[in-house]
Amino acid sequence: MSGTGKWTPRLHALPVEDWKADGSWQGMTIADRLDSLCERTPDMALTVDGDRILTANEMRRRALGLRAGLVGMGLGVDDVVSFQLPNWHEAALIDLACSYGGFVCNPIVPIYREAEVGHIIADAGSRVFVIPETFRGYDYSAMARRISDRSNQRFETLVVRAGPDTPQKRFEDMIRPDEGETVAPIRADGARADAIKLLMYTSGTTGRAKGVLHSHNTIGAEISNFIDYLGISGKDVVLMPSPLGHVTGYLYGVQLPVTAGCKVVLMDSWDVAAAADLIDQHGVTFTIGATPFLQELSAFAAGSGRSLPSLRYFASGGAPVPPEVVHRANAAFENCSVFRLYGSTEAPTVTLGVPERERANLAASTEGFVVGHDMRLVDLDGSEVAPGEEGEIVTRGPEVCLGYSDPSQNADVFDADGFFHTGDLGRLTPEGCLVITGRKKDLIIRGGENLGPKEIEDEIYKIAAVKDAAVVAMPHARLGETACAFVVLHDGNVLDLPSLVAFLEESGLARQKFPERLEVVPDLPYTAAGKVRKDLLRKRAAEFAPIGRARDEDSTEEKITR
Repeated sequence: MSGTGKWTPRLHALPVEDWKADGSWQGMTIADRLDSLCERTPDMALTVDGDRILTANEMRRRALGLRAGLVGMGLGVDDVVSFQLPNWHEAALIDLACSYGGFVCNPIVPIYREAEVGHIIADAGSRVFVIPETFRGYDYSAMARRISDRSNQRFETLVVRAGPDTPQKRFEDMIRPDEGETVAPIRADGARADAIKLLMYTSGTTGRAKGVLHSHNTIGAEISNFIDYLGISGKDVVLMPSPLGHVTGYLYGVQLPVTAGCKVVLMDSWDVAAAADLIDQHGVTFTIGATPFLQELSAFAAGSGRSLPSLRYFASGGAPVPPEVVHRANAAFENCSVFRLYGSTEAPTVTLGVPERERANLAASTEGFVVGHDMRLVDLDGSEVAPGEEGEIVTRGPEVCLGYSDPSQNADVFDADGFFHTGDLGRLTPEGCLVITGRKKDLIIRGGENLGPKEIEDEIYKIAAVKDAAVVAMPHARLGETACAFVVLHDGNVLDLPSLVAFLEESGLARQKFPERLEVVPDLPYTAAGKVRKDLLRKRAAEFAPIGRARDEDSTEEKITR
C-alpha cells in the first residue's frame, strides 16, 4: 500500500528547531531547487552524458514526465524507487522524479549482484527497480528476473536503453513529458522537507548492508555547507567518475549541480586518459573521488605533461589518502588544491579538508576542519579525551542521517544525546584539524600497546615501489597481536621484509610498529565504497600467523611472500 510513511525519522535529542532557525535545514527539495534554476537559467547545460548535453529545462521536463509515468503505474508518496545504473543522466532523472512525486529514492552501486540487490529490494520494499539491460558484459535484466522469481517483494522492472527484444518494460516509455505538468509537483513544506528522501545502503565490511535514511533537509544541509565552504558557483564544472549509486557520486554528481546551478560531466567507466580529455574539453574545475582516481589522474598528468590547468579542487576521501599521494598530485596539477576530507553514508562530510594550496602540508596530513558539525572525540566510557589525544569520533549535525531502515540498529551507533558514533579513531591537531588514526576494530593491540594501522600504512606508502598497502592485526601467542602488511607493488618492482623494516627504521617509526610479516599481493579487496576489506585480510593473516614462538618484542618475523 502506497503513501504509508514506512519509516519514522530518528529525531531524538536533535536541535531541529535551531537548524531550521539558522537555515541549516532550509525546507527545500531538489525539485524546488531545479524549479528555481529553470526560472533563472532554463537553457544552461546542466548534465553532460557522453555526446548528449541536457539543459536544466530539459531535465525538469523529463523528470516531471517520469513522475507522471510512475504515478500512472500506481506509485504514491513514500513508495521506493530503486535504481542500479551506471553514471548515466537517467539516474539523475529518477532522483528528480522522486522528489517531484514524493517517492523515496534508493540508488544501488552497479557492482552489486543478486545477493546484495535482492536483500536491498526486500528490505526497502521497492515498488520499481530501474536497471540497464546490460553493462560491462553483465546481464542486469536476467538478474532482475531471478530476484523477482525468488522474492516475496513485488516490484516492476524498468530497463534503460533497452534493445528491441527486451521482455521487460522500457524506462523511456514511462517518461510522459506532455503529462508532466498536468499534476502540480509536490512542493516543499515543513513536513515534506522533513520526510525521507534517500534510502542508501552502506557497504559495510561485516554483515548485510544497512539502509541509511536521509531527508531533503539533511541532504540540503550537506550540499549547501559544501558549496559555501569551497565557493562553488554556476561558473564551476564538475567531473563525476564516482558511482551515482554511492553517496559521493549521488551527492556531488546529482544534488550539487542542481543546487549550485553548475554543469556536471558524467563518466560511466573510469579511464584516466578520457578523464583528462574531459577536464580539458569542458574546463572542469572540481572533482571528487577515492584514492585510486587521484593516484591515476595525477600520475597521468605528471607523465604526460598535461597539468590540467582548469582544475581547481580535487577532494578525496572514502578510504585512506596517504600524504605522499596528496603531495604528488599537488605537484602534478598546475592550479589545483588537492585535499582529504572525511565522512560516511551516515554523516557525509564531517570535515571539509584544507583547500588552500599554500597549506598543502596540512591538507596532506589531516582530514581538515570540522565544519557544520558538533564533533567530539571520546574514550571507551564516552567521556571526551584531552586535547591532542586519540578518541572515537562522534558527531551530530544537520547533515547526519536520520537513522536506519531497521530502527533496531539505531541504538548501536546513536547515543542518548543524538551523537552518531562513527567507529573511527582520530585526534585533533593544534590547528583544529582532524587526523584519522584508524578504526576501533582495526587497532592492533601488541603486548598491551595500541598500534594504529594508518600510521604504519602512511609510512609504507612513502616507498616508491608501493602502489597500495594495508596493515592488519595478526594473532601472536605471546604478544596477542602483531602487524601484518599487505602491499601491492607497481609493475616491475620488488620489496622484501628486511627492506621494508630498514625503511621504517630510517623513518623513525617505533620498532613495535614494524610489520612482522609482509605479503606482496596482486591487489587488495575493496568494498563498493572504496574501503579496504580488512576483515578479509585479518582472516588471511590469522591463517599464517606464527604461533607459540617466544621472541624478543623488538624481533621481526622474516616471512616474505612474493
